[in-house]
Formats: sequence, C-alpha cells, structure tokens
Amino acid sequence: MRLKNQSTVSEFLLLGLPIRPEQWGIFFTLFLAMYLTTVLGNLLIILLIRLDSHLHTPMYFFLSHLAFTDISFSSVTVPKMLTKGQIQYIAITYEGCIAQTYFFIFFADLDSFLITLMAYDRYVAICHPLHYTTIMSQSLCAMLVAVSWVIASTCALLHTLLLAQLSFCADYTVPHFFCDLGALLKLSCSDTSINQLVIFTAGLAAIMLPFLCILISYGCIGFTILQVPSTKGICKALSTCGSHLSVVALYYGAIIGLYFLPPSNSTNDNNIIASVMYTVITPMLNPFIYSLRNKDMKGAFRKLWSRKTGFSN
Repeated sequence: MRLKNQSTVSEFLLLGLPIRPEQWGIFFTLFLAMYLTTVLGNLLIILLIRLDSHLHTPMYFFLSHLAFTDISFSSVTVPKMLTKGQIQYIAITYEGCIAQTYFFIFFADLDSFLITLMAYDRYVAICHPLHYTTIMSQSLCAMLVAVSWVIASTCALLHTLLLAQLSFCADYTVPHFFCDLGALLKLSCSDTSINQLVIFTAGLAAIMLPFLCILISYGCIGFTILQVPSTKGICKALSTCGSHLSVVALYYGAIIGLYFLPPSNSTNDNNIIASVMYTVITPMLNPFIYSLRNKDMKGAFRKLWSRKTGFSN
C-alpha cells in the first residue's frame, strides 16, 4: 500500500534504449527475433527433457528449471521494451513498475542459484562419481530448487517492499528500458541508505556468494581433472563442464561488469548495454550452448524429430 505522499505517483516514463528513432525499426526486428528465439529455444529444452527418459537426471532437472527461468526473465523486460516504437518514452504504471522490479530481481536471483546448483552437480559427478546417485537424489534436487525459489522470492520481496516506501517528488523519467532498482533509487527524494544496504547484503548473498561457490566447485573439478592420467578422461570432463562454464562466463561477466566496475568507468549507456547482455542475449544463447555442445540434447532432438517425421509419413 502506498504512502500518502506517494499518491501523486501514477506512472514512470522509461527512456528506453539509446537508439535513434530512425534506427528503431531494425533494432525492433532484431530484439523481437532474439526474444522469440529465447522463448522457443528454451521451451524446446523443456520439452526434450520432459519427453526423453534419458534426460531425467539431476543435471537436466536443473537445466529445465533454468530454461523456464530464462523465458520468464526475458519476458519481464523485453515485451515492454518492444512497445516503444517511435515514441520518446515508454509509460509504465507505478504498480507495474514495482511488479516489474520484483520479478526482475526474483528471476535474476533464481538464475544465479540454478547456475550454482548446476556447478554443484558437475562437482559431485566428477569429484565423487561413485557416490553421485546417492548424493544427488531426486528429493535433494527438488529441495535445492525449492529453497532457491524461496530465497529468490524473499530477496525480491524485501527489495520491492522497501522501494514501495520511497517518495518520488519530481522527475519520473527512468533512464533505462525497464524499472531498474538502482535507477529508481536515484529518482527518489527519500533516504535510500537502507535500500542501498539491502542491495549490498542481498547482492553478496544472491550473486557473489553463488559465484564464489561456482569458483570453488570448478577449482575442485580442475584439481580432480589434473589427477586423471588419460587425455580421454580430461576431454570427457571438460566436455561435461564446457556448456555450463560458457553460461557462467556470459551471465556473471555481464553482471560483474555492470555492478562491480568503478562508477567513473561506467556510463549510463554502458549500463544499459550490459543489462541487454544478461537480460536478452544470455537467455537467448543458453539453448544454443546446451544443445550444440551436448550430445544427449542433440540425441533427444534427433529422436523427437524422427518420431515427428515418422508420424507425418
């Protein structure tokens, strides 16, 4: 519920991408194609994992949740961005802005947790192969995903509840293509010190701590790989982890570049470009990374295609 001095805030105006109006038609087509690729590609991953019993393993269980999260993550920001057309600003209601902020933070944190769970799965598979089925039980995997959802939801709710208490006294123009929490805090005429503190602590818990866990996991994996006497064993281990490492590099590279570079080296346009990287491009690339570099996924797709063509004949 809004405070009394916030009653005049009915909507925010999103400035959108730093693109000239005459160039928008090209970029609209590009971003629409990328969004459709994200949705259809990740839906295909979910479908393949659902239909192929050989993919009913912890790794693909986590991957199916990551695919769903990627679809949702892009859907929070991209459809609204595509409505800009030739207008100067994108209008979004106060309630819509708060909701967009919540779901953006929720799916961003959930993405981070799921990528970490996939790193842990690879760690157990390579470092403790004899105990893999015992450790990565179905109940444990379901519990880890459920805990990830709860923590991500709690973090997002905390941010948005604090955001809803702020007053916005003058300028309602957000220099971004979505309701970015940092951009909104700069527009507020209230004291945002608590919000900044929560951003710092929640950022450590939801981004940097999972990233540290991933680094530790792959450090252990690397140490184990070096103990493998055969080149074949090393290649197999690297093949197992290659897809996930690509996703980690794309996702955390963009976030670290956006939130952890010195402010003097980061302009607003650079921030928007980095945001496009992890909200639009990374979710689109995930299906290609996991399908083109994964024999199991390619085999499942071939079986699905042969079943479809056989039925049509």
